[in-house]
Amino acid sequence: MTTTLASSDGDVPPPWSIIVARGDDDAPPPRSASTIVAARANRVLKIDGYSSTLKARTLRSFSFSAGGHTWHINYRCTGSSDNSSTDDDDYISFYLALEDEVDEPVMGQVTFSLLDQNGKPVPSRTRTTRLFSFSLSDSFGFQNFIRRKDLEQSGYLKDDRFAISVHLVITKGSPSVKVPPSNLHCHYGDLLSSKQGTDVEFIVSGGERFTAHRLVLAARSPVFKAELFGLMKEGTTTDAIQIDDMDAQVFEALLIFIYTDTLPKIDDEEDEAAMAQHLLVASDMYGLQRLMLICEDRLCNHINADSVATMLVLAEKHHCVRLKEVCFEFLSASTALVEFTESSDFLYFIQSCPSVFKDLIYNVVAAHGK
Repeated sequence: MTTTLASSDGDVPPPWSIIVARGDDDAPPPRSASTIVAARANRVLKIDGYSSTLKARTLRSFSFSAGGHTWHINYRCTGSSDNSSTDDDDYISFYLALEDEVDEPVMGQVTFSLLDQNGKPVPSRTRTTRLFSFSLSDSFGFQNFIRRKDLEQSGYLKDDRFAISVHLVITKGSPSVKVPPSNLHCHYGDLLSSKQGTDVEFIVSGGERFTAHRLVLAARSPVFKAELFGLMKEGTTTDAIQIDDMDAQVFEALLIFIYTDTLPKIDDEEDEAAMAQHLLVASDMYGLQRLMLICEDRLCNHINADSVATMLVLAEKHHCVRLKEVCFEFLSASTALVEFTESSDFLYFIQSCPSVFKDLIYNVVAAHGK
């Protein structure tokens, strides 16, 4: 259900409009002993014709229902509601207001999120109020939600339009503090993608360039720390650092993990296995032990007759004990071992890791002797 709104105290004519649309409700917040969630509602405020709204002090949405009450959203392009000229005039503000007369105050908490072009909240532009008691005409929100200049330069204002998610949680019981899960990785991910404050550049095989922050790299990788802050030439050079023998997509995934402790999702299983192999090598190169274990765990699920030789070589060169064990378990089956010895990869395996071949024979004999 979508409603087009055109209400303001500034008498500003179209071509601007505001739309409040029903949004998808998120998973309910956890309950505590002192606070019970009574209702939740999510609305999306769409501002179409942003430049025209700058002429008004306050724009008010049409009323909408949520949690058995009637509400509206106030949108101000000048931050402060009075006529004084302050730094707040550089900001955009949002407030949620209750319109009903109520016998008892309505306890609620509001989250405002700037939405990206895919309709997803921008973590660094998401703010949540404390738990408030709403009465008639009460409104709660943020006077300095976002600076106008920051919005206009963010990339989330497109074709003179942008959108805000307004998530309302109405509770029963006494107020309690809700601590959200850590979103530190989201902020660091935004830092990497924005490229703000970057002070080191890399040129990866193929000529693709990446920028990053020395302190973040050094904090996460002992190798980067030695390179960028030690006696190595990379620590003093201002030129781009050359990264050889690594695909640009792999280096990008490595940077994403360093900043967010997560890896890009890859739907295709073969591509996921190939990426895990390359990242295993890269993580060993830069001393990222957690990433090595993640890659090793993924590779354990991708062992077959075609890949087992490569997996054994990787396991030996990068000291992946569990990966080697799983390969031995796979080859302990007589049919798998026969297929392996008859494959073209068998000679590559023997030449690359002759010591592992001896271990393989020992493990196969032991498995069949039980």
